[in-house]
Amino acid sequence: MISNQILQNTIEGLKLISRVELCVLDTDGKEVASTADMSGCARTTVEFVQSPADSQEIQGYQYFKIYDEQQLEYILIAGGAGEDVYTIGKMTAFQIQSLLVAYKERFDKDNFIKNLLLDNLLLVDIYGRAKKLHIQTDVRRVVMIVEGDSGRDNNALELIRTSYGNSSRDFVTAVDENNVIVVKDLAESDQNKEITKAAGAIVSLLAQEGIKDIHVSYGTVVHEIKEVSRSYKEAKMALDVGKIFFDERSIIAYSELGIGRLIYQLPIPLCKMFIREIFGGKSPDDFDEETLTTIHKFFENSLNVSETSRQLFIHRNTLVYRLDKLQKSTGLDLRIFEDAITFKIALMVVKYMKYMEKFDY
Repeated sequence: MISNQILQNTIEGLKLISRVELCVLDTDGKEVASTADMSGCARTTVEFVQSPADSQEIQGYQYFKIYDEQQLEYILIAGGAGEDVYTIGKMTAFQIQSLLVAYKERFDKDNFIKNLLLDNLLLVDIYGRAKKLHIQTDVRRVVMIVEGDSGRDNNALELIRTSYGNSSRDFVTAVDENNVIVVKDLAESDQNKEITKAAGAIVSLLAQEGIKDIHVSYGTVVHEIKEVSRSYKEAKMALDVGKIFFDERSIIAYSELGIGRLIYQLPIPLCKMFIREIFGGKSPDDFDEETLTTIHKFFENSLNVSETSRQLFIHRNTLVYRLDKLQKSTGLDLRIFEDAITFKIALMVVKYMKYMEKFDY
């Protein structure tokens, strides 16, 4: 169904061109959109609805019926001086009928994409409906999920749809109130670099409209339409995992999650048991700021003592002393790869548990 605002904009534009007053009413005679006051035409509209005519002149006005698949949808009234009123009215009725077809097709495609993302279609239905809707089934696609601080309240859906949904090969939709989903068609040469660039353009667009705390995630590239739901699930996981382990980034790809996506799937009781077994009653993030900074910098430099001490502006022996002190309190020597891996995973597990506590897990 076309929105009343779209109808209003359409007839106002046609009035500016033709100088003919136009009014669209529903089949009960209620005004939907109008360029002039034609409230007095309600009774004659109802009578016209009951008549067999598709167009008729009544009291100096031209009346037209507008159908949606043989179902009467609207009545158009055209009025004004001049011999062209009938022609302008006929053209306007045709334009509105064309809009009905276009919006219905967009709704059908949108409905299909939503069900495709949510795995609500059988394989035979996917290819059958795709063919009917003229959607290619064997092109490269990726699913991106966009989330902002106000969800769809700031018209994020329409903003993105206007800018990125003009192509008949790209789809912009939403399956809940919080996120906007872009199913993007890709060229054969497009890789993560190009996808990240497109995601960055979305972030910039929404930021310009005052939407804050924007996150965009995307799944892996798929080559068949039946695999689009997998890319969507990956993008959904990337959005959640990104908030935990990559909270400083506004764009995150599923392929960049690393061990984070494994930790994300662990049950909380198992995480607590792991921390208890490794550290006893302590938590690896309970250390003072100096120790935590040393640990993170040591990991950033791939366990390189010389480079870490240089970046921390401390003597090599000072760093060794801190690492020895940490080994005594935890039993883990970060200079040994296996111990470093255990400690790194423990830090990520604790971060994951703290994040999940916000949701009363």
